[in-house]
Amino acid sequence: MHEDRKNINEKVPPRSRRDMLGTERVGKLLYRLSVPAIIGMAVQATYNLVDAVFVGRGVGTAGIGGITIAFPIQMIIMAFALTIGIGGASIISRRMGEGREEDAALTFGNMVLLSLVISVALLIIGWVFMNPILRLFGATDTLLPSAQAYFSVIIFGIPFVSFAMTMNNAARAEGNAKVAMGTMLTGACLNIALDPVFIFGLHMGVRGAALATIISQGASALFLFIYFNSGKSEIRMGLRYLRLRWPVVKEIFAIGASAFARAASGSIMVALVNNMLARYGGDTAIAAFGIIFRIIHFVFMPIVGVNQGLQPILGFNYGAKKYDRVRKSFNLAIISSTAYAVFCFIILMAIPKIILGAFSRDAELLAVAEPPLRYVVLLLPLIAFQVVGSGLFQALGKALEALVLSLARQVLILIPMVIFLPLVFGLNGVWISFPISDALSFTITLFLVIAQMRKIGGGRNANIQEYAPGEYSET
Repeated sequence: MHEDRKNINEKVPPRSRRDMLGTERVGKLLYRLSVPAIIGMAVQATYNLVDAVFVGRGVGTAGIGGITIAFPIQMIIMAFALTIGIGGASIISRRMGEGREEDAALTFGNMVLLSLVISVALLIIGWVFMNPILRLFGATDTLLPSAQAYFSVIIFGIPFVSFAMTMNNAARAEGNAKVAMGTMLTGACLNIALDPVFIFGLHMGVRGAALATIISQGASALFLFIYFNSGKSEIRMGLRYLRLRWPVVKEIFAIGASAFARAASGSIMVALVNNMLARYGGDTAIAAFGIIFRIIHFVFMPIVGVNQGLQPILGFNYGAKKYDRVRKSFNLAIISSTAYAVFCFIILMAIPKIILGAFSRDAELLAVAEPPLRYVVLLLPLIAFQVVGSGLFQALGKALEALVLSLARQVLILIPMVIFLPLVFGLNGVWISFPISDALSFTITLFLVIAQMRKIGGGRNANIQEYAPGEYSET
């Protein structure tokens, strides 16, 4: 009997991750969940940089311009995956905090089905309308061949990247940051290893970069598929959960709408900038923006990692009505992410030539890229607060506030400025739009966060008896 009980217990996933979210000291918990996410996101951003470096060195400025045109299209594709992943993860964290395991499992099943259906639809649309889409996103006659070569390959990785991004968020929702990190490390390391083989060794150019990317995305998807079918996840699995339920789907999209708005608006912004740069600066300016965008993306990823580590903590404890833990973890995330942003700001302002020189030997391209890099990072320290502030509302299930903050910087503010400022300032008008939008969107975020924290402050002593011993003794 004792042996039978032991065997049964070995098959049941440990409950320590759930207990950890509600009782472990907040500083230690945020560190534990954020560091794997930061490492994973940093590595993932690194292979985006490495792609640009290899293409720039192996193909040239036209190659960088081509992948710059394709990148915002990839962002829209990822936006759908983020919508499902972040929306579903918020629900899973809160349902686990409330002890509603069946609802968490049903949410996960809906995430899987939505990911597969939407990704296949996007693949078909992208293939059928490839050339018009590339033109819409700023492809000039010179850059169109490189953009076609890259996008015609990368499009077949849509189901892989959609599944991987969706399930990665589910792993974080249950507090398993190490699996989420392992997923990104697997894909990123494979991509970095395959890039030089395909681009230089097999002389495949931008097609080689695209092929390396979809192989790495497939590996990440396989990694997660194995994990969720291994019995190690605390989220229940079963065919009975693989059925779409409108209330679940509605809530996923309502909460995930802010993530979609952020990613999709980023895509629209990049497409608009590409078109404006084609008009005022030409192909070299587009290639310069491609390099700058990847640098900023790299800088952003650890901040996103902090936000991802924060999400399950906020969602679980808000669901469990442990409001002091919500406030404390949010404040720690703001402090740490802002400190990192200040550090990056100093580095980028101090040695822009060295950083840009890693991407290309083209002197004209590097000369064009340096001034706008300084403009774009001018108010970088404020961006960390925007990212974590928006994440607060996503985790708490506040769909409207999260949507407003996601739209503020890149749609409501930046896009109008990118359209109108160049009419007065020419090419520089495109670049000065970025710091102005950062300042205004920071102000909006600050206002909404203060209002929300005052509401949470009204319940700051709720469930104080459920805290672990010593919880209040550590900041």
